[in-house]
Amino acid sequence: MSYKIVVDSCCELPEELSGDERFQIIPLELFVGDYHILDDENFDQKEFLNQVAGSRICPRSACPSPERYKEAYLADVERVYVVTISAKLSGSYNSAVLAANLYAEEHGEKKIHVFDSESTSGGELQLVLKLLELEEEGLSFEKIVEKVERHRSSVLTYFVLDNLETLRKNGRLSSVKALVASTLSIKPIMAGSKGQIVQKSQSIGMKKALARLGELVTAELKEARDRCLIISHCNAPERAELVKKLLLAKNEFKRVIVLNTRGVNSMYANAGGVIVTA
Repeated sequence: MSYKIVVDSCCELPEELSGDERFQIIPLELFVGDYHILDDENFDQKEFLNQVAGSRICPRSACPSPERYKEAYLADVERVYVVTISAKLSGSYNSAVLAANLYAEEHGEKKIHVFDSESTSGGELQLVLKLLELEEEGLSFEKIVEKVERHRSSVLTYFVLDNLETLRKNGRLSSVKALVASTLSIKPIMAGSKGQIVQKSQSIGMKKALARLGELVTAELKEARDRCLIISHCNAPERAELVKKLLLAKNEFKRVIVLNTRGVNSMYANAGGVIVTA
């Protein structure tokens, strides 16, 4: 094995990549009051959501230490690619970069590149899939980095949540200038813009909001048939299937992947949230 892909736990991997020796997932930590867990393979979404629902304290996360990343870089491979959640949303990227610098000081130079996905969930997976594709083509490390960085700038991230309170209370909506008041009926359609969260539109009711999300993604796509559609949901398979149906009615994608969210994305999306990347 000549390369390794390291991702933080904000990246959901499809079943066929689970257990793949080329991958290592670095977990973030999750806190709900006194309740504390690692966002690892033991994450129980139902238990976590119950803890969140039963607590008056807003849940929060903590990024991995540089040491955790540095240990991952010790693998006997020539090239290490790292993909993290947006640096605007977490310190995970900074930890991964610091770890690369520490590794160089202690062990000498190695081909390590850390990608700020400028997204989360499916946005990270989009870069991972591109890395696998380019490695299969046998390109050089430098050319792969260049192409993945370019690909990142074209990835679309949209999402609709039942509530935005966890994002708001954790300071993740600072770039939203005039966010509509959160009610049971008005649902903002949000998007990622260079790693920050922006509001694109709003609709009354979740079904209309998901339909509007589909319209916005379709309008922004340049060539869908060359893209992978990734739909991540937090315990909302019916909503994910609805979005899939809406988007496939107007677009032809290279591949469609539907995933349930891991810990950090479950924390921010809350039950019922849907994230779409293409």
